[in-house]
Amino acid sequence: MTFMKTRLATSILVGSLLFGASNALAEAVLHRGNSGEPQTLDYAHISIDIESFVVKDLFEGLTIYDAKGEIVPGAAESWTVSDDGTVYTFKLRDNAKWSDGSAVTAEDFLFSLRRVEDPKTAAGYANILYPIKNAQKVNKGELPVDQLGVKAVDAKTVEITLERPTPFFLQLLAHQTALPISKANFEKFGDQFVKPGNMVSNGAFKLESHVPNDTLTVVKNDQYWDVANVKLDKVIFYPIDDDAASVRRFEAKEMDLVYNFSADQIKRLRESYGDQVHVNPSLATYYYTFDTREAPYSDVRVRNALSMAVDRDFLAAEIYSGAQLPAYHLVPPGMEGYGEGAVPDWAALSQIDREDKAVALMKEAGYGEGAKPLNIEIRYNTNANHERVATAVADMWKNTFGANVSLVNLDVASHYAYLQEGGKFNVARAGWTADYADPENFLTLNVGSNVTFNYAKYKNDEFDALMQQSNEERDVAKRMEILKNAEAILSRDQPIAPFMNTANLWLVASRVSGWSDNAVNEHLSKYLNVSE
Repeated sequence: MTFMKTRLATSILVGSLLFGASNALAEAVLHRGNSGEPQTLDYAHISIDIESFVVKDLFEGLTIYDAKGEIVPGAAESWTVSDDGTVYTFKLRDNAKWSDGSAVTAEDFLFSLRRVEDPKTAAGYANILYPIKNAQKVNKGELPVDQLGVKAVDAKTVEITLERPTPFFLQLLAHQTALPISKANFEKFGDQFVKPGNMVSNGAFKLESHVPNDTLTVVKNDQYWDVANVKLDKVIFYPIDDDAASVRRFEAKEMDLVYNFSADQIKRLRESYGDQVHVNPSLATYYYTFDTREAPYSDVRVRNALSMAVDRDFLAAEIYSGAQLPAYHLVPPGMEGYGEGAVPDWAALSQIDREDKAVALMKEAGYGEGAKPLNIEIRYNTNANHERVATAVADMWKNTFGANVSLVNLDVASHYAYLQEGGKFNVARAGWTADYADPENFLTLNVGSNVTFNYAKYKNDEFDALMQQSNEERDVAKRMEILKNAEAILSRDQPIAPFMNTANLWLVASRVSGWSDNAVNEHLSKYLNVSE
């Protein structure tokens, strides 16, 4: 009898273990390499893609990008636009809910948009929503926040009035700056709403845990309006900025996605993993920025000379194995109606002739061999590709000008935080990927009033006036011509030195389905699935 009971108990235990193992195996978990630790999960204070990848899984705007990178309805099921193109009316989904089960309302969107433009919030990306009526004046403290051109018509209707017709406005609403947060939850927790246990979200996932510099875990939001079509139960983000470590973990099948791997590995990885290696052209530019506040970088001759001496063909072909294209202008190709951007006059010269001209220009400015020594510090965010670029550029400047060049690197969050907070530097690596497919998105980085992203602290009244004029021009062709004239000034003054038009580098495991390369580099986890 004792023996029989023991066998029965053992059978029950084994059965329970197998049942538990079956459930564990059935759980669909995506292991997602994310190339760095987010500064925050507060939509009002993020600016780089590795942050938006996480935040857009948690929160959903009025519009979103689908797997192909095209704008589709998000929290809003539909919208209408006035005949003059200045009033957008959005109808929220009846079944749009927060993860605590409460309804997503027009008041939540009104609250969130006002919070972004409120100068007290100090949102770095507030300017991207300046097309909204009075947004700029509100953000500058010239009008109260209740004058922002956004209305909650009723519980499920949001009306947004613009300063002028903005053809790419639906793209702006898919940006992280236009995401909603729960007004009630923010009033309860304040800025601490981003913490696990506090956060309430309306996206396909909700925050489960966050161990800084280790893992960030989100789980399926059972209150999400489209939960029936969300295949993943859990996504674990790994904030690893060591490219080699990320690739090793991918090869060990510990990570399903890797964002940004070392470009010199493309050939080897393709030989081993074939179409799991994704090199996707994007609307993005890789550039160096000069701190124009102090000599010698306040001298346009020095900036031009340094820019001329950089062999972009070498960077693109040798360091990025052809995954990037040499660039001499900030606005990348592919912007509808814009064509080729303005380039400096020296771009047509051979690299040898550029270097000769650069040496002469530097001597004219009083720097270089036999004159004042050039001591240059290059700052870049930790990444094997960026390190190789910085090392190559340092060698070019040493060989051309006899410069003393040193390198400083920080993790991606710290690097950009330093630049955005106005820290002093000589030369710094930066990059920009289109938030919306319009040249303005790149050129506005250099407007004098752009305190967050104008890292160079460049100020040119003629350039600023042209950018303002472009905002007021209704004729599309004329507007593009104005923007080209503005870029011509940038090319002449070189507050930044564009080096390459960028491709996005991803490793996507064969067990991942639903993936689609796209130029805007938008990859919501809600569209993905994994299989054993």
